[in-house]
Amino acid sequence: MATRLLLGFDPGRDKCGLALVQSGLDDSGPPGNEVLSHDVVMAGEAIAHIQAILQRFRIATLIIGNQTTSKQWQQRLRSELVAEPFPEIVPVDERNTTLLARDRYWHMFPPQGLQRLLPQGLRQPPRPIDDIVAILLVERYLGVENLGVENLGVENSGVGDLGL
Repeated sequence: MATRLLLGFDPGRDKCGLALVQSGLDDSGPPGNEVLSHDVVMAGEAIAHIQAILQRFRIATLIIGNQTTSKQWQQRLRSELVAEPFPEIVPVDERNTTLLARDRYWHMFPPQGLQRLLPQGLRQPPRPIDDIVAILLVERYLGVENLGVENLGVENSGVGDLGL
């Protein structure tokens, strides 16, 4: 089995999360999964961002959360995106991912200063966490926990970091 690229997509009314993940076997080593990039984009710009990713990378599967506006987004993705081959669109249960993403944020980016004194349940991340939700959706699709994003070492690596 070769490596494949997956795109996690947390759809929303105002903003959306994206996570580009490499999954599978590599000739040089054991099976693994790696988050290549993650970002939060405005909902009105999401299709353009996804289209840019599809033009640059061969995405095997687009994993989308199945709540909120999922059905409308799936229709838009199928009608507005152009890609050959077109990625499979797979809805994944996104229940409780916002709470899990908040916890994951504090594992990825430990609190500093006075934030450290607050119980984790009272802390609010200083930025939107839709990209972390997109990572969690990919994890659910793959049936794994923790894609190793703590090791990214940068906050909100951004799809733009990939030259998009």
